[in-house]
Amino acid sequence: MSTSSPPPADGRGTRAALVFALAAERLSIWYEHGQWPTEGQGATLAADWLGRTGRSLPLAERRHLSNLSDQLARSMAGSLSREAGLFAVHEMMEALDPNYDSELARSLMAECERLLDGEAGERDGA
Repeated sequence: MSTSSPPPADGRGTRAALVFALAAERLSIWYEHGQWPTEGQGATLAADWLGRTGRSLPLAERRHLSNLSDQLARSMAGSLSREAGLFAVHEMMEALDPNYDSELARSLMAECERLLDGEAGERDGA
């Protein structure tokens, strides 16, 4: 049995997955409690998730990913009805299990990748 190590924490896929997971958590908290987690709370949650696989990212990078997830979550909450938002959160939370397949989750993961690509383009072009 071969054991493969998880992808690097600073890899594009891992970063996109963190934005996705943080956005799901933010939306869940928004719909359940009516408040948004802070950037710092998101950064701490990202550190916890990365720590489960022995990976880490610097605080500034975790805060940046937390901010991107906040943008996505607020955009979704602002454009979806409450019912559609609750459905989206459910699908996103279920999709955190790698065995769960969801067209909506794949679409949202692609959006997370676009967010990362967009901010990388802004950095390169600046």
